[in-house]
Amino acid sequence: MSEKELKIPFNAPLNEMDAENQTYGCRQNNPDICASNSIPGVCAFTSDDCICKKPSRSWKKQYEKLKG
Repeated sequence: MSEKELKIPFNAPLNEMDAENQTYGCRQNNPDICASNSIPGVCAFTSDDCICKKPSRSWKKQYEKLKG
């Protein structure tokens, strides 16, 4: 999957693989400055499953908002 396809807007509807502690793809506004960028097994861009295992601190609140 291309990097462009993995950049998901923060306000986009939830993906079935999203949870309060992970996101499908990257929902960072600027992935280049993410502390977890390119860390194997953590970053969506380097994980085989395209899951970000360490989303931003604000993601949990956004997840609840989108879920509601």
